[in-house]
Amino acid sequence: MKIMNTNYERLSVLVVDDDPKIRRLVATHLGRVGFEVQLASTGEEAIHKASLHQPQAVVLDIAMPGIDGFETLTRLREWYTDPVIILSATDQESEKVRALDLGADDYVTKPIGSEELAARIRAAIRRVDRLSKPEESYDSIVEIGSVKIDLGARLVYRDGDEVRLTRTEYDLLRTLAINAGKVLTHRQLLQAVWGPEYGEETEYLRTFVKQLRRKLEDDPSRPKRILTEPGVGYRLIVGP
Repeated sequence: MKIMNTNYERLSVLVVDDDPKIRRLVATHLGRVGFEVQLASTGEEAIHKASLHQPQAVVLDIAMPGIDGFETLTRLREWYTDPVIILSATDQESEKVRALDLGADDYVTKPIGSEELAARIRAAIRRVDRLSKPEESYDSIVEIGSVKIDLGARLVYRDGDEVRLTRTEYDLLRTLAINAGKVLTHRQLLQAVWGPEYGEETEYLRTFVKQLRRKLEDDPSRPKRILTEPGVGYRLIVGP
C-alpha cells in the first residue's frame, strides 16, 4: 500500500508544459515553497517521467504538440492515481468539464499566482490522502432503492453488483449519503469533497453528479435519487 507523504513542503510535482518560460516560472515558484519539481515539455515525456519518478502530483497543460493534455491525462489515469491539476490558458466551461470527466482533480487558468497554485496542489493531495484512509467511524448501510452504500467498507452496490466509482465520485456520494434528505449547498459540497479552498467551482459538481446519476439512477435524465435544488445545491433521497 502506498504511504502518502504528509510533509507537504517536500512533495514532488511534475510540471508539464511546452512553453519553456512557463515551465521555468512554475518550477521556480514551486521550488521556492519547498516542492521538488520535475519538468516535461510533451505528453510523451510526462508519461515517462511520471512512471519513473512517481510524483505526488502532476501539473498538466492542455495545448501541447504531439499528444495533447487530454490524451496525456487519459493515459495517466490508466495507472496514475495521484492528483492531476490542469493548468490551461482556456477558461471555457466545456474544457473544464471534459478535463474533470477524464479524471483531473482540479482545473486552473493561466495566469495564476504561485501561492494559489501551491495551495491547490496541497489541497488535492490532502484530499487523496484523506480518501486513502478508512472511514472514520461509519459502519452503516445506506439504502437508495436498489443501491446500497456500505460506508464502513467504502463500497457501493446496485442490484447486488458492485459499482465502480472514482474516489471523487465516492466522496461526493458519501457526503450526500451521510446527510441524506438534507439540501447541501454547492459551497458545502465543494468544501467537503475538494477542500476549504473551494466554493465557486459549480461545474465540478455538475460533472460528477452527472456521472453518479449515470451509474446509479434508472433514468439519469429524470433522476429520482440525486436531486438538484436549482440555484442552491443537491439532495439525496433514500428509501425504497
